[in-house]
Amino acid sequence: MRRDTLTAGEARRVALGAQGFAQARPEGPVGRRQIMKLIDRLGVVQIDSVNVVSRTHYLPAFSRLGAYPRALLEELAWGKRKALIEYWAHEASLTPAAIHPLLRWRMQDASRGIGTWRGVARFIRERREFVDRVLAEIAARGPLAASELDMGHKGEGGWWGWSEAKRAVECLFWTGELTTATRRGTFERVYGLPEKVLPKAVLAAPTPARDEAQRALIRIAARAMGVATAKDLRDYFRLPVAGFRDRLGEIVEAGELIPVAVKGWREAAYLDPAARRPRRVEARALLSPFDNLIWFRERTERLFGVRYRIEIYTPSHKRTHGYYVLPFLEGEALTARVDLKADRKAGVLIVQASHAEPWASAATPVRLAAELKLMAGWLGLAAVRVQRRGDLAAALEGAAGA
Repeated sequence: MRRDTLTAGEARRVALGAQGFAQARPEGPVGRRQIMKLIDRLGVVQIDSVNVVSRTHYLPAFSRLGAYPRALLEELAWGKRKALIEYWAHEASLTPAAIHPLLRWRMQDASRGIGTWRGVARFIRERREFVDRVLAEIAARGPLAASELDMGHKGEGGWWGWSEAKRAVECLFWTGELTTATRRGTFERVYGLPEKVLPKAVLAAPTPARDEAQRALIRIAARAMGVATAKDLRDYFRLPVAGFRDRLGEIVEAGELIPVAVKGWREAAYLDPAARRPRRVEARALLSPFDNLIWFRERTERLFGVRYRIEIYTPSHKRTHGYYVLPFLEGEALTARVDLKADRKAGVLIVQASHAEPWASAATPVRLAAELKLMAGWLGLAAVRVQRRGDLAAALEGAAGA
């Protein structure tokens, strides 16, 4: 039954259901089909190079499906049977291959220096001849990493410290003239021509008009979130402000989104008509800082009443919760957060700090400890070690040692 008002709890359950947390994890082995079904549901998975626990693109599937084989995701993204494609969809992201045509307007903008990093726009404008020479080199030699291109000046790291060859291939990645063929070694991107790398069906797909593509991306975002404000919907694929309200209005007018009010939300919201309405959610999941459920911090606070910020770039003495902190989703609430580090040499998942949220209960440490042990095993680590920092540490240490 459709209603024009949702309680905060109903909205939270709809959001959790849309994100894949309202169903039990598979009891048997997880295969390629289940991972693709999940990523199709999410629409996009963010990539990040930080590897203190696990690179973030592996974690959303673990949070929802449990201890799946990581090699399956690698094969989908960077193997010969490529079903996922890298591009700037949210941030640097993996998306189902079918979404590639919906992002071509962004590639076209980038070729004109619009909607990219400032350094990319300047390099394309000022060094286009050099960029074209790099493109011709890869066309002649096949997929290459930037380190294999002996062209231009060398660099020292960072955008302005990158080699000129690295700047060129990143510009070409933005414009869609190059794409990721594979990843190598310590996550080094290998660049190739789209016509040599992408699936034939993607290459053959027509390029939709800009407004049509953006409407499609809004629909995908709405399906992935269940219920969302206009800001939520725009953030999911980082759509430009210009024209967004028009595209959203067109979708609403077509009956593909239902305007609703959510009690406690200041802004109007929009409900996916096909969204599930779970009566109860019993999730148990550690969430990457870049998980789709929480990556827009304003939405996280609105849904869960928790102010969450990543503190990687905060000086250590000023951090409140730690360096790489994962919230713990327990049932329908974020009940704790843990600062984790995978000590691969020692074979231990270290909980450097653990803090309770107001919704934590006596059962929280036990449930959190079980999830930490599951994660440790999935990462190939033999044990969990809890350090005595944070108001949940003592109880969690006891539960982890039980």
